[in-house]
Amino acid sequence: MIIKSFEVNPFSQNTYLIHQENTSSAILFDVGFYSHSDWELFDTYFKNHKLELKGIFLTHAHLDHIFGLKKILSRFDVPVYLHQEDEILLKQAKQQAALFGFKLDLVSVETIRLNEQEDFVLEDFKFTILFTPGHAPGHLSFYFPEQHWLIAGDTLFAGSIGRTDLYKGDLNTLEKSIREKLYMLPQETIVYSGHGPLTTIKRESKTNSFVRAL
Repeated sequence: MIIKSFEVNPFSQNTYLIHQENTSSAILFDVGFYSHSDWELFDTYFKNHKLELKGIFLTHAHLDHIFGLKKILSRFDVPVYLHQEDEILLKQAKQQAALFGFKLDLVSVETIRLNEQEDFVLEDFKFTILFTPGHAPGHLSFYFPEQHWLIAGDTLFAGSIGRTDLYKGDLNTLEKSIREKLYMLPQETIVYSGHGPLTTIKRESKTNSFVRAL
């Protein structure tokens, strides 16, 4: 499999497109595309690789991770997956946008509810879903054991962790999610965060000054 990162929107959010090497199948993790240049980068890559989008997975529904949701759903008839605890954030997207000085036109989105589970399968893709609240009430992380990849959203960053001062954020809950879920993954796991550079579970569990492994 191939993972392609797009750093997009005014918040420098990382949107990830994962696709198979030998088929056209692709899935998208978060949809932060905002500007014309953001969309051009995505379109060029998508068309050059002749991909077919199979689904959209939201780590959570904060503004910077859903900027492009309406537009992409106007182009692709695919399911959107989200934890039920974050459905309220999606419904209040316009209010979220206003708080940060943005206007967001987002139509009602029907989502498929995701819960923590091993061996989730969609088309050619198989991965583990981890419930990792603390930054957002319904935050999910996605672990690909064969590739040693973790789509961590805004739970864990290189040398940092997600903020906890937004709706239903909680530092103790976030620390528990990181220690009991993420730091339990193999040390060689590559962490693809919602913002910033790549890191590894080994590096963060040993050196992250906010949350270290016990």
